[in-house]
Amino acid sequence: MTLVDKEPNAAIEDIQKRFEKAGYICDLHIATSIYLSQKLDKPILVEGPPGVGKTELAKATAELMNADLIRLQCYEGLDESKALYEWKYGKQLLYTQILKEKLGDLLEDAQGLDASMEKLHQFGDHFFSEQFLEARPLLQALQSEKQTVLLIDEIDKSDHEFEAYLLEILSDYQITVPEIGTIKAKTKPIVFLTSNNSREMGDALKRRCLHLYIPFPDSDQERKIIEARVPEVSENLRKQLVSFVQQLRTQDLKKLPAVSETIDWARTLLLLHADSLDTAMVRNTLNMLLKFEDDIDNIDIEIPKMVAEAKKATR
Repeated sequence: MTLVDKEPNAAIEDIQKRFEKAGYICDLHIATSIYLSQKLDKPILVEGPPGVGKTELAKATAELMNADLIRLQCYEGLDESKALYEWKYGKQLLYTQILKEKLGDLLEDAQGLDASMEKLHQFGDHFFSEQFLEARPLLQALQSEKQTVLLIDEIDKSDHEFEAYLLEILSDYQITVPEIGTIKAKTKPIVFLTSNNSREMGDALKRRCLHLYIPFPDSDQERKIIEARVPEVSENLRKQLVSFVQQLRTQDLKKLPAVSETIDWARTLLLLHADSLDTAMVRNTLNMLLKFEDDIDNIDIEIPKMVAEAKKATR
């Protein structure tokens, strides 16, 4: 299934509608980036604060295109053996033991060391062939016969050296295995890289990607997100809780509440059968939005005023 089988403006509008139907509220900027990525065969580097929907964008794309999602979660110390491939050492060892029993038969007519070595070379280096290769997420995406969405999640948590492993994949959709050669993608994957901006990405990686920044949503967009993800919440409560979260994001906090936390809070209030915010309920559930005790303590005195302000959103 393709997302770009229409004229540009119609295709971008269609992308927005299809994402919204799938529960992902997609603005014009995001839809345009998806369109360009498809037309130009370029990966997308999605940056922005944690919890604004970067990973969900890749998941929604996979769902819309009926494609398999292959996810590589990045972390400090990640290397090619966990991301690209490694050799099946156990299988190689097993085959070595089996061949020991056959070695005498293979060399029985060889005269001398040189002749024995020459005969062995005739069999090739079977131990470093694709049948002994253990594919990790990046290679799995290249070897897949059908369309896949490759999500390289939180690339900023990996080391600078790991970026070098990605450059060949991001530019040519292939990898080079020294013992085998170049392995090209059977079907080019749709590639998303996400970053929470904990460190600057290298220029070489950025050049190979389209850049998409997803900020915190405004009130209107966040209400649409809550309506799509938690439709059971009443319009009255939806307006109030979004107004309260928007106020929280203007405060001096260690960690601002993300969209994912707004969704969790909406589900929490729904479970408590709330139809309107009140000071006591906000205090009892504020840990769904704020993850540091200092933030909760510092904001406590402001809660009555913020609740009152939130209720104005329904007038």
